[in-house]
Amino acid sequence: MNKTNHILTFFKGIAMGAADVIPGVSGGTIAFITGIYERFINAVKNINIANIKLLLKGQFKKFWINTDGMFLAVLLSGIAVSFVSFAKLMTFLIENHPIVVWSFFSGLIVASTIFIARSVKWNIKTLTAFAIFTAAAFFVTSPENSPLNSNGEYWYIFLCGAIAICAMILPGISGSFILVLLGQYLFMMKSLAEFNFMVIGIFLCGAGIGIVMFSRVLSWLFKHFKAITLASLTGFMFGSLNKIWPWKDTISTFIDNHGTEQPLAQKNILPSAYMEITNSNPQFISALIFALIGFLLIFIIEFISKKIKK
Repeated sequence: MNKTNHILTFFKGIAMGAADVIPGVSGGTIAFITGIYERFINAVKNINIANIKLLLKGQFKKFWINTDGMFLAVLLSGIAVSFVSFAKLMTFLIENHPIVVWSFFSGLIVASTIFIARSVKWNIKTLTAFAIFTAAAFFVTSPENSPLNSNGEYWYIFLCGAIAICAMILPGISGSFILVLLGQYLFMMKSLAEFNFMVIGIFLCGAGIGIVMFSRVLSWLFKHFKAITLASLTGFMFGSLNKIWPWKDTISTFIDNHGTEQPLAQKNILPSAYMEITNSNPQFISALIFALIGFLLIFIIEFISKKIKK
């Protein structure tokens, strides 16, 4: 890559990072749109035992070439800069404007679901996969269920890193959305904003192992069962929408490791009921506007990317 390509790759990394910080937009989708998805997956897939042995033997240059090291380094640098830059903003917005933020995320996820669904060749098999994953996701992500929440324990942070990174490289599913489902999104945003290097380091270790292992599985699935895989992802996203419904009534709470009371189990309610239960403004009009903005944003990105490609 020449210097110009380095700069372009860096900014593509920033775009991927920004997408992955926001639940509902996938860094994998951004990579797909900007034309680097296959190169990214292949580069990660090449971080295998054979190439790691080259590194351990001191054959750094050969390892660097085999794994497309410069491309990965520049791209990951952009992603890292984006993560740190957006973490404080997302933490502030969720804590101070939760209804409009979750509405915006809902619009993004609905649009992402449609975006991926359009690329599926629908038949009995793909419709079955869609139905199964929709039902499973709806049940698992029901807000009435107490989330898997370890209160910041390191083993769980490692596990979240390994799982979330898998979603980050999937076109359509956001890694941050997975963190929302796992109950660790706000915790990780705060850790990034506060430069908690212990938490960040453990998360990255899990992510490193997860991405190396999952890239091979993903490559195999897309090669042999692409339509069913995409249909399953579509169903998962569609069924998970109930998790980020903006208006909720808290059923039970817990105390986090900062001594702050946090929701543990909740139930979805209508905006009118939200006003009665919480005595707070449901901000219905604002929520609707931001949901529409989030919905349109995905298709605006797609439109711009098509113009750039032409």
